[in-house]
Amino acid sequence: MSEMEPPMADPDQWNDFMQSMNEQFANALEQNVEAQASFVESWVDAVEETTDPERFEESAEGYANAYATWMDASQRAYERSMDMVSGEDVAPEEFRDIWLSAANEAFKDVTDTTAFAAATGKTVEEALDYRQEIDEMADETLHNLGFATKGDVQEIGERLIELERRQHAVEGKLDTVIEHLDEAGE
Repeated sequence: MSEMEPPMADPDQWNDFMQSMNEQFANALEQNVEAQASFVESWVDAVEETTDPERFEESAEGYANAYATWMDASQRAYERSMDMVSGEDVAPEEFRDIWLSAANEAFKDVTDTTAFAAATGKTVEEALDYRQEIDEMADETLHNLGFATKGDVQEIGERLIELERRQHAVEGKLDTVIEHLDEAGE
């Protein structure tokens, strides 16, 4: 009985394999850095778009409204604190409600601007593009290393389903032929 050699026991095979892996890693890293740079550039572009004078004015107004909301909440909290110091029974929940209400209103003031919507939309779009680039790099790296990707497995599954469909069609035709042969033999 011959002794099995472990995979890549040959130093040359191992060196070739490691060199290939290193090259794949370097390529994937380079693509990743390029994708990140592209994402950052597009994010900067989105932020620059929000400095459009009309959008900037609307955005500044939204932030000013949010600031006014916080200042109003601060004033109300201060007044309720003074009421408490003067002996009035003030529930701690009132302070919580003042600040939660202010936070909700301030958030609405800022997020209801077209500048915020534009920046958010652009950022989400770029994030999705970035993710697609990363997925493509991962698939390429897996292919180069000899591994199957999700797409490969899905394609195989679709092919199996098609083969099964064809097999059922052939079986149906064979059943029909067998029935005709049985009828002819009777």
